Amino acid sequence: MVISDDKTFRDIQRDFNSKFSYLKLEFYSSQHGEGEGSPVQERLDPEQLLKNVRQKHTEGNVQVKKNMRVCDFEKMFHDKFGLNVQVFRKSGNLWMQTTSTDHWTLAEQNRKGGSSELHYKEKYRT
Repeated sequence: MVISDDKTFRDIQRDFNSKFSYLKLEFYSSQHGEGEGSPVQERLDPEQLLKNVRQKHTEGNVQVKKNMRVCDFEKMFHDKFGLNVQVFRKSGNLWMQTTSTDHWTLAEQNRKGGSSELHYKEKYRT
């Protein structure tokens, strides 16, 4: 994923979701601690350009690795790019912040989201 000031948050979200179909990213105005959630009122508009929000204007390519822990992924976004990000996982028909499972890898989160959606579809099949 390429991070640059001319991208919108939606661009980054799409890039990430193309790699992890049962995960999504949301961006916030303040940082959260490991194992903590982010308040919905601090969520940033996904149509905004990154340059309009962040103080640190570092650009670069993010190598998103499946074996990266969620807490490390979120910390890297903050430290390297000045972006406050929260990973969400699909749970049935809902999206949940991965606060209690921040120590899981992105692959583990995505796998859990996929099995959760499959279970939900089987349970509520019409």
